[in-house]
Amino acid sequence: MNILKCLIIGSGPAGLTAAIYASRAGLSPVVYEGMQPGGQLTQTTEIENFPGYPNGTTGTEMMEDLHKQAARFGAEINWGIATKVDFSKRPFSVTIDDANEVLAHTVIIATGASAKYLGIADEQKYAGNGVSACATCDGFFYRKKTVAVVGGGDTACEEALYLASLCKKVYLIVRRNVLRASQVMQQRVFDAENIEVLFEHQTLGLTGDGVVEGANLVKFKGTDKEEQIHIDIDGFFLGIGHQPNSEVFKPYIETDAAGYILTQGKSQQTNIEGIYAAGDVADPTYRQAITSAGTGCKAAIEAERYLRDKGI
Repeated sequence: MNILKCLIIGSGPAGLTAAIYASRAGLSPVVYEGMQPGGQLTQTTEIENFPGYPNGTTGTEMMEDLHKQAARFGAEINWGIATKVDFSKRPFSVTIDDANEVLAHTVIIATGASAKYLGIADEQKYAGNGVSACATCDGFFYRKKTVAVVGGGDTACEEALYLASLCKKVYLIVRRNVLRASQVMQQRVFDAENIEVLFEHQTLGLTGDGVVEGANLVKFKGTDKEEQIHIDIDGFFLGIGHQPNSEVFKPYIETDAAGYILTQGKSQQTNIEGIYAAGDVADPTYRQAITSAGTGCKAAIEAERYLRDKGI
């Protein structure tokens, strides 16, 4: 069986940037696109904060550009999901779609993280048209408008505070009667004049003609005080966290309590030499396309140096 020099799992900004660098280094990388070809950016409409696009672009267009660039330098890009791995021996073994075994001397894990959703149908209906899981990515489009953030932890409070610096008004929809966020974050939220915290509220659905224009909520659900209310909003942000797509690697790769892959110091190397992690699967903090691309670059350079040092 042919042994690859470099296998890249995932095709978001991290995976495709790694493919560009690995290709130019002569590693002939093979990329498997994963469960969401192009990554989370394909669910984002407008992108204005990625360098090199002075007039902005869409997530889909940007990922198509990265795909073409990686292919131009010789990267082989395939459909497929890593469903099983064996990192206990070398070369490393990765099974794609429960069928095809791939062997590689180095592996770059760039499987990303998936935003957690409430599970209501309207989240998909208005995806990219008022529903977002990233205030830093999309908040700019809601300047001087009214938005809502769902969640009661640090993530939701951070999103609400960021949006409060841009928006006219921010509703923070909290299922419980308290915030779970740290005391510092709670105080900042309470001190923000344009944030209104809606305790013991849950979202029933969203309304609007093509774009989000409002949200239907239920207050004090399941009690004798239960009532339904409506709020007028222009955007609906999920602040209930992300789930890193690392489950298949956990028997071998160290992660933190939330599942984010741990890397060594300033390196992208995991606890296993020759295996690297890049992008959101190893980043609980920034989760931006540009930072993901940067770690993809680092991972590819480190893989090339590892192979060179090993004489492979």
